[in-house]
Amino acid sequence: MRFITAEDIEKFVSPRDLVEALRDGFEQGCKAPLRSHFNMERSNEDDATFLIMPAWQKDGAAGVKIAAVVPGNSARNLPAVSGTYVLLDAVTGQPSAVIDGTKLTTRRTAAASALACDYLARKDARDMVMVGSGAMAPQLIKAHASVRPIKNVTIWNRNPEKAAKLAAEITELGFNAKGTDDLEAACKTADLISCATLSTAPLVHGDWLREGTHVDLVGAFKPTMRETDDAVMQKCRIYVDSFEGASAEGGDVVQAIDSGAITKSDIIGDLFGLTRGQVKGRETDSECTVFKSVGHSLEDFVAAVAVVKAVEK
Repeated sequence: MRFITAEDIEKFVSPRDLVEALRDGFEQGCKAPLRSHFNMERSNEDDATFLIMPAWQKDGAAGVKIAAVVPGNSARNLPAVSGTYVLLDAVTGQPSAVIDGTKLTTRRTAAASALACDYLARKDARDMVMVGSGAMAPQLIKAHASVRPIKNVTIWNRNPEKAAKLAAEITELGFNAKGTDDLEAACKTADLISCATLSTAPLVHGDWLREGTHVDLVGAFKPTMRETDDAVMQKCRIYVDSFEGASAEGGDVVQAIDSGAITKSDIIGDLFGLTRGQVKGRETDSECTVFKSVGHSLEDFVAAVAVVKAVEK
């Protein structure tokens, strides 16, 4: 049985490699039941969430991710999301690899957003706003830059020092990056806005979006969370990673439906439909689009298989 570390994933698999692996994965499909999640109560901090995400292919591989989302880890200088992925032989059931699930999660999540971006963002998108500066942020920036000519990155965080720190790191990768404490002004000039937070109140507002903006929503994986207001959902053509997951768990979508701002029929398509050519992505340069991701077992499974193949080459 092979053990694959976070360093192995970073070394052997590029952002674009994972985007293309997920493109093929969503097009071909696999067995991936809706994830199970359980609330883990805490005495002195926000509750944590325990996640179990299985997937398999007939006569191929099988796998399961065990993960925890712990909002209180920010104060501990630890990632909010941590986990382990176990890959099995679907025929024999024997384990073939244990993979660092924390790195796999950030990389596959970023790749899914970039895959959506490839269908939904303007081809000339150069100016990106990153809302949040946690473990997801640098992965999202690099993944989006693998499918669009992103040059300028403005980073916002509730803690300006964290935004400035990430901006310095991103600058070293060749981006023109800076931190900001004025999220509204940054959003009003953005081609692409990516959000990766655990916010329970809107951070990005619909009247901040200029023509042609694409909004990527990675946080708010519970119905009680959200990163945008109803006006964003009303202003944008709405896409999700999967209909089943986003309509049940994605706070931005769930709350907008509950308020009457949108209906389920306003969700135009998901990554299955986009990759299979069953629904259209962006149609004009002036329209605004939004992609809501809550995560899907297929993404972890496909990424795990791709990582193992890359490491074994």
